[in-house]
Amino acid sequence: MKIPKPTVKRLGLYYRCLSRYKEEGVNFVSSQDIAERLNIKPSQVRKDLSYFGNFGKRGLGYSVNKLLGEIAFIIGVNKEWNVAIIGAGNLGSALANYPGLLKHKFNVVAIFDNDREKVGKKIGGITVTHISDLKEMVQEKNIEIAVIAVPESAAQYVAEQVEDSGVKGIVNFSPIKLRVNIPVEDVDITLSFETLAYTIIMGDNAFILEDDE
Repeated sequence: MKIPKPTVKRLGLYYRCLSRYKEEGVNFVSSQDIAERLNIKPSQVRKDLSYFGNFGKRGLGYSVNKLLGEIAFIIGVNKEWNVAIIGAGNLGSALANYPGLLKHKFNVVAIFDNDREKVGKKIGGITVTHISDLKEMVQEKNIEIAVIAVPESAAQYVAEQVEDSGVKGIVNFSPIKLRVNIPVEDVDITLSFETLAYTIIMGDNAFILEDDE
């Protein structure tokens, strides 16, 4: 059964929410508890979780530890993922030094660039490698995810190289839609600013709170 993409994205939010509950020593939570923290409807929480099974207990709600484990398995954070960053500019450097990736088991093991002045330098303890060595390094380091942090003009060409290397998925920070046959997750920072600007302008009338599937 195919799962709606918004549901999959919310699983990560549920995972973080439950992790905070665990840190607070909470053993059981309701869909209402989760919904209030995430500003969504309880019915949305129940609907999302129902795609994957029946995790709740009548009168008790959801076991925080059990649901954390189930969601970790579903979204793959119970295993480690080796990640390559393509582009050793400001964005690529910031991502390489971001501790949150390692915390969630996304290990940056390689950084690539085509600029000879950057190749050989270290970013976050990792030596920048020329993009021509991508395929070899992907096999050597078992890299499954690539982050594309290159200029728009180079993004499609780099994506094709990434696909050819055997990488299984791409996180794309460029503003274009990539044409490849592997999964791509687009991260458009400008779009987030535009959405926020709209929300500020419209105030309480910006959005309606509803189930989205």
